[in-house]
Amino acid sequence: MSIPVVIIDYGVGNLFSLKSSFSAIGQTAVVSQNPEEIRQAERIILPGVGAFEDAAKKLNDSGMAALLDERRKAGIPIMGICLGMQLLFDRSFEYGEHKGLGFIHGDVRPISEIVNPELKIPHMGWNALRKAKNHPLLKYVNEGDCVYFVHSYSAVNCEDAVIADCEYSAPITAAVASGNVMGCQFHPEKSGNIGLSILRAFCEIKGDEL
Repeated sequence: MSIPVVIIDYGVGNLFSLKSSFSAIGQTAVVSQNPEEIRQAERIILPGVGAFEDAAKKLNDSGMAALLDERRKAGIPIMGICLGMQLLFDRSFEYGEHKGLGFIHGDVRPISEIVNPELKIPHMGWNALRKAKNHPLLKYVNEGDCVYFVHSYSAVNCEDAVIADCEYSAPITAAVASGNVMGCQFHPEKSGNIGLSILRAFCEIKGDEL
């Protein structure tokens, strides 16, 4: 029996608000660290808050990294949120250099390297999306719709995967996609109706659209 959405529980992430957001759009979402439930998922959410190194270690130590790679290769749509998106990349330079999942090519670096030094870090609050290309994940999003960010690091060197960015004195990667793997640097579950529309679009994505 399949499960519409599984939210990976590996010890980091705001799981309750995510689960509640899926309920708000009429979708069944299960929070789980059970490999069999994850293998039954029609779609997978990889959440995350906190430090990259700690989260990557938990993914690897729990076996979730290998399981996510298995499901990725099986064509299951996977979406990372905030730190969960950053973990999809090759590596992060957050307090050292740390290996990511490598599902999307690119690096994660401090936004202090690219934004006006007078601006506050973390980049926190509402910011407008600029769509870089059409993608099913953003089919309900209009140019300039605002979503909620909280982050100090950003994906770079990933131009081919960027489907939306925002302006914070410099372009900041906001959403990415590569095949069946997607990510949002912002928090859809904290972004009101626009965020819910992105989660709804994720639930409607079919393999032949990617």
